[in-house]
Amino acid sequence: MAVEPKKHAMPVQDPKERARNFSEVALGYSPSVAVAEASRCLNCKNRPCVQGCPVNISIPEFISKVKESDFEGAYRIISQSSSLPAVCGRVCPQETQCESKCTLGIKFEPVAIGRLERFVADYHNANFKGEPELPEQNGKKVAVVGSGPSGLTCAGDLAKKGYKVTVFEALHLAGGVLVYGIPEFRLPKNIVEKEVEALKKYGVEVQTNVVIGKTLTVDELFEQGYQAVFIGSGAGLPRFMGIAGESLKGVYSANEFLTRANLMKAYSPQSRTPIMHAKRVAVVGGGNVAMDAARTALRLGAEAVRIIYRRSMDELPARKEEVEHAEEEGVIFDLLRNPVEILGYSNPEDRRDPLNGFVTGIKVIKCELGAPDEKGRRRPVEVAGSEYIVDTDCVIIAIGTAPNPLIKNTTAGLEVGKHGGIVVEESTGKTSKEGVYAGGDAVTGAATVILAMGAGKTAAKAIDEYLSDKVCKKGK
Repeated sequence: MAVEPKKHAMPVQDPKERARNFSEVALGYSPSVAVAEASRCLNCKNRPCVQGCPVNISIPEFISKVKESDFEGAYRIISQSSSLPAVCGRVCPQETQCESKCTLGIKFEPVAIGRLERFVADYHNANFKGEPELPEQNGKKVAVVGSGPSGLTCAGDLAKKGYKVTVFEALHLAGGVLVYGIPEFRLPKNIVEKEVEALKKYGVEVQTNVVIGKTLTVDELFEQGYQAVFIGSGAGLPRFMGIAGESLKGVYSANEFLTRANLMKAYSPQSRTPIMHAKRVAVVGGGNVAMDAARTALRLGAEAVRIIYRRSMDELPARKEEVEHAEEEGVIFDLLRNPVEILGYSNPEDRRDPLNGFVTGIKVIKCELGAPDEKGRRRPVEVAGSEYIVDTDCVIIAIGTAPNPLIKNTTAGLEVGKHGGIVVEESTGKTSKEGVYAGGDAVTGAATVILAMGAGKTAAKAIDEYLSDKVCKKGK
């Protein structure tokens, strides 16, 4: 039978409608479309797609189950490797990972692995009414710091091995960047809640409003009987450009802007958190976070939203799908432009501080691409005398984040790199402190959800081996 050359399209909301609401953009496959898409899989013996998956999901096996309409069987296969399938199916960059390795992709479009994973997870969440089979408890306690993707993955893997796991979350809701960073229209929060509840069924305890390094220290966790600690506290410290005008009113870090909109639901009339509903918004940066901020600003009522990025579209680091969605919704891309100053005026009613003013514009300079940098991307070179002003009421800085220094400053013996990330042994996630492991953005700085999950998985395996070895040595 001939193979369909193109993957089945994902149904989506109309761009004009979705640009003014926070409902999920992608609507998901139907069962019949999922089966048809699964039928495109060649079921390769060497399974190259699995090699491209950071958590090593048995992709051909789960797709075979979908092809047979055994959707629950497909879910069981995925859940052996992934604790967050409904999340991964939505936000994982499959196009550069599993799908980039797909043999079918050599000649045609690759199998839509991510869309099938999302379908399977959503089908399970909507239809499965049973309880998971719980493992026998081994009596060992592990603390997990942070309930983002790396922490939840580590907690899930350990709980399934019989460990008593407690997750400590600084915010009032579990999910980390999944709830405060990724917008509702890309990842509905009820999806994250269901994934967390699924882990709780395995015995994972989640304690919110606990700031490790403030409420409790890592050393105090050991004093409370935890035998190992995993640090997955993310990278919540925003970076700024260091240009004039960043202290003006109307300048946000993308972290603050998205947290107010997502976690605090500032888009709702009932929300009590303030946020600027600007008419003209400029977002500085070109990653997924920049796309999220720009598309959120549109939904908050902005009439004009532009991305200011210093390289070209070819170097844009955001997912292709997110860029396409942003363009469809009307986001303007000002490429090969670099901000040099944010402009504003003082509030006439408050003349005490000349910086206590409001944004009126952003001065940018044109760029050209020069020689490649250390990462292989062509370096932007500013064109002298090409500055001009873009009128704007709000500027959102989305140029990256760094790990919060609180844990490193309160944990003796924990080695930290020059960029603030915790130093670990790559193959295990082991830190310089005995019994402490780390992974995700707390180590690498801001990266993808799936890479954070892979790090959590690696650390869970290493923690299991570490604690099993300790018991063996103690027994001797």
